[in-house]
Amino acid sequence: MAGGTGAADRAGAAGGTGAADAAGAWPRGWRAAAEEALYGPGGFYLRPEGPAGHFRTSVHASPLFAQAVARLLCRVDAALGGPAELAFVDVGAGRGELTAGVLRALPARVAARVRAYAVERAPRPEGADDPRIEWTAQVPRGVTGLLFANEWLDNVPVDVVEVDAEGTARLVLVDADGTESLGPEPSGADAAWLAKWWPLPPEPGLRAEVGGPRDAAWAAAVGCLERGLAVAVDYRHTRGARPPFGTLTGFREGRECRPVPDGSCDLTAHVALDACGRTDSGFASGAELTDQRTALTALGVSGGRPPLSLASSDPAAYVRALAHAGEAAELTAPGGLGDFGWLLQPVRIGLRGLLVDVADDEEQ
Repeated sequence: MAGGTGAADRAGAAGGTGAADAAGAWPRGWRAAAEEALYGPGGFYLRPEGPAGHFRTSVHASPLFAQAVARLLCRVDAALGGPAELAFVDVGAGRGELTAGVLRALPARVAARVRAYAVERAPRPEGADDPRIEWTAQVPRGVTGLLFANEWLDNVPVDVVEVDAEGTARLVLVDADGTESLGPEPSGADAAWLAKWWPLPPEPGLRAEVGGPRDAAWAAAVGCLERGLAVAVDYRHTRGARPPFGTLTGFREGRECRPVPDGSCDLTAHVALDACGRTDSGFASGAELTDQRTALTALGVSGGRPPLSLASSDPAAYVRALAHAGEAAELTAPGGLGDFGWLLQPVRIGLRGLLVDVADDEEQ
């Protein structure tokens, strides 16, 4: 399973096409092709069924995920000293499932002060009429609270490069039917990003995805917070273990498929989360990178089985607890959702106490 619910422009950051991509011309770079296929007229993410019609994220897997995010929002609220208005910003909100789930899970004392923002290009879906939720195409600026981007960055379009037969990295161009060819060498900011974060040996066929637009999108989103915590949750890899042939793929109706930029499928690639939120000297402003298993455990999500004695004393409670344990196990499973990366970037608050025993697993 892959995918997300975001778009390149939702954070007001770089998106769209490079200089080599003439509007409407094919072939073009994957960044321009995916931008149109996902978010252009009739694009994949603007369809009425939304992302849940094609793949399952942590949000769809269990209400325990939204409950954990609500718990994190409460901890952010305490760290902020209980502001009069507390923002919950759901970047790449899909059809508002996480936003609604968080609001349901909040204690009344916190919920009364929360203003929720569902940041999504698609129009507000029918039935999502909770007056506490503001539906918006842009991340609100100057807010205080928790900004949460679940499976957003993997759908911020990026260009792809491939090493040719002579050992030179070149931009991969794609036609509307998915046929690829090699174009010019990457230059400027793209070349600099690759040299720093994903250098390719001169071995024909090796690939990389140019993550600069995602770094910019994340920086823009974090920059909208006045105070609080920004969290990005996504498929990830780190500099010491980049996938040799990249990760670009497609998903349609719950199945992985060949990536074709015609609007018929999701187009997704894993995120170099170690590059997001970085400065030359390390993570910015005390940010931490951990995995979903560690983060959710710290937020009270446990996959432990209930005691068998409960089956005798309260069979219904035992069945409920067993179901919750199964859902928690899925959310934290090694090799699955539990391996997702969580990038936590505080803004004018401390990270201590927001997650217990958060370990930075970034390779030094």
